Amino acid sequence: MTDTYGSLLVHVVVSLAFALSIWFASLLLGRIGTAFGVKNAAYECGMIPKMTIQPRFSVKFYLVAMLFILFDIEVIFMVPWAVCYRDFIVQYGDIILGSMLSFVTILMVGYIYAIKKGALEFAS
Repeated sequence: MTDTYGSLLVHVVVSLAFALSIWFASLLLGRIGTAFGVKNAAYECGMIPKMTIQPRFSVKFYLVAMLFILFDIEVIFMVPWAVCYRDFIVQYGDIILGSMLSFVTILMVGYIYAIKKGALEFAS
């Protein structure tokens, strides 16, 4: 049994030792480089930064981004269906077309709902 799991045990021990040594070195060396004002300042291509913090994005931006990802992924599910449509129509008949039409219908209901709620409008 030691022949089977011996190399795995050595691998785990070496990887843990490496991870712990890197972590310890970063803690030790990180304390040496404690900073002062100039070292903590952001470097912007030689220019003095005007703002101290990043401006906040509107929640609408994230909502539109998530809706884009959601609808984009749903469209990606249609690509394999379109590629294999001719082969499947012979085997399954109109059932495959009905399943895609129901999928598109649910997708359109969600899209219309998002438009009605104003999720895709950027103006506040």
